[in-house]
Formats: sequence, C-alpha cells, structure tokens
Amino acid sequence: MAIDISGDRQYGQDVRTQNVVACVAVANIVKSSLGPVGLDKMLVDDIGDVTITNDGATILKMLEVEHPAAKVLVELAELQDREVGDGTTSVVIIAAELLKRANDLVKNKIHPTSIISGYRLAMREACKYVDDKLAVKVEKLGKDSLLNCAKTSMSSKLIAGDSDFFANLVVEAVLSVKMTNARGETKYPIKGINILKAHGKSARDSFLLKGYALNTGRAAQGMPLRVSPARIACLDFNLQKTKMQLGVQVLVTDPRELEKIQQREADMTKERIEKLLKAGANVILTSRGIDDMALKYFVEAGAIAVRRVRKEDLRHVAKASGATVVSTFADMEGEETFESSFLGHADEVVEERIADDDVILIKGTKNTSAVSLILRGANDYMLDEMERALHDSLCIVKRTLESTTVVAGGGAVESALSVYLEYLATTLGSREQLAIAEFAESLLIIPKVLAVNAAKDSTELVSQLRAHHHYAQTQAEKKHWSSMGLDLLKGTIRDNLEAGVIEPAMSKVKILQFATEAAITILRIDDMIKLVKDESQNED
Repeated sequence: MAIDISGDRQYGQDVRTQNVVACVAVANIVKSSLGPVGLDKMLVDDIGDVTITNDGATILKMLEVEHPAAKVLVELAELQDREVGDGTTSVVIIAAELLKRANDLVKNKIHPTSIISGYRLAMREACKYVDDKLAVKVEKLGKDSLLNCAKTSMSSKLIAGDSDFFANLVVEAVLSVKMTNARGETKYPIKGINILKAHGKSARDSFLLKGYALNTGRAAQGMPLRVSPARIACLDFNLQKTKMQLGVQVLVTDPRELEKIQQREADMTKERIEKLLKAGANVILTSRGIDDMALKYFVEAGAIAVRRVRKEDLRHVAKASGATVVSTFADMEGEETFESSFLGHADEVVEERIADDDVILIKGTKNTSAVSLILRGANDYMLDEMERALHDSLCIVKRTLESTTVVAGGGAVESALSVYLEYLATTLGSREQLAIAEFAESLLIIPKVLAVNAAKDSTELVSQLRAHHHYAQTQAEKKHWSSMGLDLLKGTIRDNLEAGVIEPAMSKVKILQFATEAAITILRIDDMIKLVKDESQNED
C-alpha cells in the first residue's frame, strides 16, 4: 500500500535545478555591487524605510528571501560578515557560481558525491596555495599596507573618493584600541571604537576623538562640565522614587501615617544615591531614568549623572573603564550595599558640543583605550552607508594586524588559483578531475564581474590575466607576476601589490572555505518535501 505524503515532493534533478536557480537569482542581485565601480542598491522595507547600500550582507539581510536554498546564501553572507567583516558580496557570487557549474556536471551524469569530494579537494589545495605562495607578510610592506588594506576595502563604497582621508582615520582608530590579553596575544577589539553620526558639514569633516563618546548630555544643567579623575558607576536600574510593588497593600488607619510612608519612599532613593556617592562615584551612567528629585543630590555632590544610556554603550564603557554593571543594590544578606570595587576609572569625563548635540566623552579609560569616530555627512542615508563602509574597513585592518599576511586584490588571487587548480586537475586520474576543473573556472567569476561592473571587456582582460599567471607559475623569472590583477579604472593589468590594492589573506581563505561549504550543502540536497498544513487538527 502506498503511503500518501500530504505535501509536495520534488526530487532529483528538479530540486537541484530549482535550488541553483534560486541561488543564482540571489547572487545576481548583489553581483552588480562588487568592486570599486560597483553600483548601490536602494532597498525599501514594508514601512517605507529606505536603505541605500552596497554592502552584500546588508542587502541580503533586508531581502525577505523565501526559498530555503537561497536562505543558505543569506546566512553565508552573515557568517562572512561576522568572521571577517568584509567580502560578503564575493562569497555569495562564488558560491552561486560553484553551484551553477556543479549542476551542469550533474546533468552530464557525474554523481554529486564525486563533485563534492572534488570541490573539497580543490578548496584545501587553494587555501594551501594562498598561504604558501600568494600571501605576503605585512612587515615587508610596512604601515602603508594597513592604509592600503583600508583603502581597498573602501574602494567599492560611497566614501571611495575620500579613501585617503578615511583610511588614515580607520588605521589610527584601530591602532589606538590595541591591547594585550592574558595570554600575551595582541588584540584589537573594534567594539571599543564608537561610531557617532552627526548631521551637517561634509564627509571630510569627520574626525577621531580620543575617548568613548556617549550620544547624550548631562541629566541636569547644574552639573559640572568636567570631572577629573572620574570614578564611574554603571547602573542598570531606575533612580526614581521607590514605588510599592504591585500587590503590596498597606492599610492606613491614621492619615498622618500616610505622609510617613511617602517620606520613606523618597528617602529610599536618597539612601541609594548616598551609597553611590559614599563609594566615591562622581560619574553615574544609568540605562534607565533618574527623576528630578534624585538629580538634586547629584548636583549638590558635583557629580555628572547621565540617564538613558544605550545598553551596549554601557557595556563598552564598563569594559573599557573596568567598572561592573550593577543591576541591583541588594546583596546576599538582603541589605542594600554598593562596593567601591564596582567603580570604573577614567582620567576625565567631559561634556562637549559636537555639531548640535551634547556628547559626554570618557577619556583615558583604565583597561583599553577607547576612541570614537564622529562622522559628518549630509543626510541619514549617507551617514548609515559611511558607517557600514567604515565597519568593513575597521574589520579588515584588524584582520590584517592580527593575521599579518596580505594578498593582492583585484582578481589576482582568483586568477592565480584558477590557473593553478586547472593544472592540478590535469594531474589527477580520478573522476574528481572534472569537478576541480569547474572549481577553477568558477573562481574566474570574480575578475569577470569586476571587469563587467567597470564597463570593461571582461573576456579580454580575464584572458590576459590568466596568461600572466600562467607565466608566473611556469617560468621562474616571471615569478613576480603572481600578484597581477586588474586596474579597473584604466582597464588594464597591473601588479596590484605595488599599486597597493591588497586584502588580508585570511579574508580570501575564508571566502573560499565558506563558499565551498555553502555550495556543498545545497548540492547534497536531492529531495524536497513541503508539508501541507494539516487542517483537521485546527478544527478541533
């Protein structure tokens, strides 16, 4: 007896083709935004908010992708964004291209398992080749290499025109949050770089501030403008008149007693504030409110209190200054106490006016030095896109510093790998040969798309590139050609290491790994069953 599946079942070639079509459709959306002359996308969501961006991860996050296989690509871009911070567009394009070519192989009666093992082998070989042959130590290139990495990352963004100016800002910002952790490794926690956006002036008026800036002013005018040295209390509760808890009833027979209750309620907040001040706090940041009655005590004590601080700002300040975020005064004995060990330390806390806003600057923090980038720009769309671009290049500079190796950009790595893998495929006698050859072809999609977006002849440029790389790999005297890539503004081939178009090697390796994994995941699917919602249960 046949079992009836209540749902649609598609299997075999149908599903594979459908998955590939969906993934290629997603890749085509971001394809035109790749490279220094890539175009931006305008995304309007269901309530009419507009985002203008060419950051692959942002574009894909905003798209409501229905198809399950295409969702894998969206997650892939997010993963790349988390792990590396840049290269989100390329990773999606390569994955889709790998899939497309794998699908053609399957149609030619090659089993998916063979393709998968071929892709895996190709990926391992490619990553090894990047590390051994193509990667260059940063020490050889000096500080300029950091600037160049930042510039390369920005080249496709809105701020490409001012990339010299912004690259300096970014490198300075990353270098100033340098810290050494317990194991003696040097780390660059980018979270210590706060990005504030202020309207007005032009993008070139953006600047770097030493100190962590909070986008709020003091809670009351009577407070001092600066406190030095600062001892910072980070609180996560209301400093307001204490109210009775819900469900607590007090029966009052004598109306005079009522005043006492109200007085006690007011005193409780006062006692809390006194405990704070007694512990030595002179800067109080809370993520909730402080009412006017409580502000009076802070003004008298000459302390700065700031209310409604964003939770994540509070966490970063606490981390940088060594404070503990306190969410309640209650201790184990049920009494209310506040230890002075909870306080964080900074050299000074000042309020300054930036643009038309008051900001609180926390300078000279104890643990990690924090800096803030103040971005200026014409409107929200521009500022948001600047922030995304800077986030990408901050991540790239951090990766370059932590991994210390870079590779040439502009399609150089992909062409070199393509030539190398093609040769490798011909040396194998197994059926993986075809899959590796297709993998090699797929990598050329990056220089092709770069050339097409730059309105140049991709066929000619890519064939020139391959010829150069073939020479570089076969003739010893032409070895230095291994960093030949595209010059997209002139439409010629040049040595991109010398031209300063470079990216961290780690970024390229991750792109290869993630794209291959995603392609394999989707390629393994040969059956898709969509269950129909069971109506009969709902009626009960």
